[in-house]
Amino acid sequence: MASFKALHEHFTFLLLEVQAQVQATQDFLLRPTRVLKKQLALRCDKTANMQAVIETMCYSELNSAQALPQSQINKLRALQKMAIHLHYISEFCINISKQTQYLSKESRLDPDDFMPFFADITQAINLVKPSLDEGDLSKALRICRAEYTLDEKYRHVFSRLTREINAGTEASGHVTAIFIYRYLERIGDSLQRIGEALIFITVGNILKVSQFDSLQQTLTQSGFTGSMHDVDYKAILGSRSGCSVGVVETVAPFHEPARQGSIYKEGSLEKIRQEKDNIERWQHVFPSLVPAIYGYHESSDNAALLIELLQGCTLDEVILQGEQFLVDSALTVLQNTLRNVWDATKTQSPVNTNYIQQLTSRLSPVLQVHPASLRDSLSVGSVTTHSTEELLNQCSHLEKTLSAPFSVLIHGDLNMNNIVYNQQLQTVRFIDLYRSREFDYLQDVSVFLVSIFRIPVFEPQIRDRLNRTTDQFYSFARKVASDYNDATFEARLAFALARSFYTSTRFELNSSFAKRMYLRAHFLMEKLLEHSGGWATFTLPEDILLY
Repeated sequence: MASFKALHEHFTFLLLEVQAQVQATQDFLLRPTRVLKKQLALRCDKTANMQAVIETMCYSELNSAQALPQSQINKLRALQKMAIHLHYISEFCINISKQTQYLSKESRLDPDDFMPFFADITQAINLVKPSLDEGDLSKALRICRAEYTLDEKYRHVFSRLTREINAGTEASGHVTAIFIYRYLERIGDSLQRIGEALIFITVGNILKVSQFDSLQQTLTQSGFTGSMHDVDYKAILGSRSGCSVGVVETVAPFHEPARQGSIYKEGSLEKIRQEKDNIERWQHVFPSLVPAIYGYHESSDNAALLIELLQGCTLDEVILQGEQFLVDSALTVLQNTLRNVWDATKTQSPVNTNYIQQLTSRLSPVLQVHPASLRDSLSVGSVTTHSTEELLNQCSHLEKTLSAPFSVLIHGDLNMNNIVYNQQLQTVRFIDLYRSREFDYLQDVSVFLVSIFRIPVFEPQIRDRLNRTTDQFYSFARKVASDYNDATFEARLAFALARSFYTSTRFELNSSFAKRMYLRAHFLMEKLLEHSGGWATFTLPEDILLY
């Protein structure tokens, strides 16, 4: 604890130094002198040294042999981040003083323009210590929002100065003034990061202020009336959806039953709104298969969704860690559930598929990770292999000759980790329904099969279990196709598997394992192009599904 006290003292002195430097910068702009300019430079050097000391102390504590509670680890991380941004503010101050050498007496800044900037900056910096000492979220949010007010002031000044430049008034001086105001605006960016670090200390997870505001408003919309101090938020790491995802638990008043935890998702307006709409659609048809919606909130560009935290294990956890009887049970429940959904939502009218188009739209991120997956054409004697581009172009045209005989309501992204199995209730439920729609059921079949294949576990015993799961699910899908008189099942599945194998490589850094997947995609496209006769006679090589 003594070392934490010393660290806190060092941080307090750094904060006081930056407060003094901001004041000195304001004084310098009002009455520039060489002495003040030199003092600003010395203060910047001093804050750099103080920031380095704090950083060293934080790393030393984090790497000490003594096990620290998570709350102290969070505070160390936050102090280190805040120290960095306090020094950034110091550097912005010195850069402001350097810019003034390019101002003539006639083009000196108007105090009516810059004094409001300093008022906001000073007010925010003065809130840092009380917010840190008291754990006051409201003060942390006020620090963050200084960034918004400074942005607005910068836009106003920038607009006026650019109009005057266009009118031919003091062009060089106005350009320098814009640079100075830009540094003041950038101080707001650092203040926001400091405020977010203070939120992190209290909440325990890294949240941008926009995400915190969205979480707060979404909880309020759900009926939560408590303080954000009563909210426990834990980020879910490893999400590839582009959304911020976390588990939220609230402390209920003593006279109310504790609410089950919930999942909070925040991301682009289009994506979150679509997921909400899809959940509501599923709730209308199969309410027991999807999570309940507790709250929803939209802003101009983003949206947030608060949904039920489903009880159970994801199917990949069951397959990798459960006993074989449990795996068989989960798979049976899944298959029965899918058959019920497909039977109930089946619409007997042809639907065009677009598997190769989906593949092409995701090719860029695949090539960023595996550029070698894009092959050139090659000729040896009379034998020629198509390039990847040729295969995609020709298969895209070929796919247009093949349509699914019916459509069903699909999940759209039926990876094993989007399926939650509850052993006690013997149920499966679905999450991450952003891509759900009326479409060919073989999209879900292919995604599920490849999600088994792409698990990067290579122990023979585990791979045998994975292969067995693949065999069982593929047999189920074939039986469904037979019952539905789906004569082109194997041909469409080949297109769908080519899409799933190739696009899945963007999540796999093991180049050898990824190669097994994209070569399978190439092989399937070649086999489709070589096929002659009706699509009902196409045969899918089943061993391509096994590792």
